[in-house]
Amino acid sequence: MKHSRLLLLSLISSLFVILVSLFQWDLVDIITEFLMLPIWLFVYAFFIIMTIWTLIHLFKKRKWQPFVIQLITISLWFLFPFNQVNLDLNFKIHQDKREEVATKIENGVIKPNVSDSPSLIQLPKKYTQLSKGGGDIVVETKGKAKSILFFTYRGMLDNFSGFVYNPNDNKPSKSDFNGDFKQIKKVHKNWYYVSSY
Repeated sequence: MKHSRLLLLSLISSLFVILVSLFQWDLVDIITEFLMLPIWLFVYAFFIIMTIWTLIHLFKKRKWQPFVIQLITISLWFLFPFNQVNLDLNFKIHQDKREEVATKIENGVIKPNVSDSPSLIQLPKKYTQLSKGGGDIVVETKGKAKSILFFTYRGMLDNFSGFVYNPNDNKPSKSDFNGDFKQIKKVHKNWYYVSSY
C-alpha cells in the first residue's frame, strides 16, 4: 500500500474513533444501542486493522507517521474525557431552555400529560431536544418541592442518566426518580448530574 494512502486511511480511522467516542450517546439516542453495535464494531475493527497495518508499514518501510497517528488516537481514547466533554457541552447549550421549561412547570403552564404516568411529561415539540430518548422528562414532587429530570441517556430498565433541576438546590437522593444512582454530581446552582449505571 502506498504511504500516502496508508496515511489517509490512518487519519480516517482515527477520525472515526474520535467522532464516535465524542458523539456515541447522541448517536445511540438517534439510532438505538442495537443499531449502534455494528457502527462500534466497524469503527473499532477498522481502527485495529489500520493500527496493525501501520505497525507493519513502520517495520518494513521505516515510515513512522501513520503509526504515530494511531498512537496519538489510542492515547486520546484512553486519556481524553470524551463523555465528560459531551455532557458539559450538552449542559451549557441547553441550560437556559431547560430552566425555561422548569419555570413553566413550576407555574403550571406545562403539566404531566402522559395518562399512565402522572410524573411523566412529554415535552412540546420545540423542547424535545432537551431530553434524550423521545423528549420525556420526569417530575418528582416531595411536599411542595419539585425536581425535574432531563435525560441525557435513557437506557433500558433502570439504566439512565440525566440532569436534575431542583429550584431549592437540594441534592437528589440515591433513590429519586426510581433510580439507584451510582453517581450524583453538582454541575451548577440548582443542577445535578445523576447516573444509575
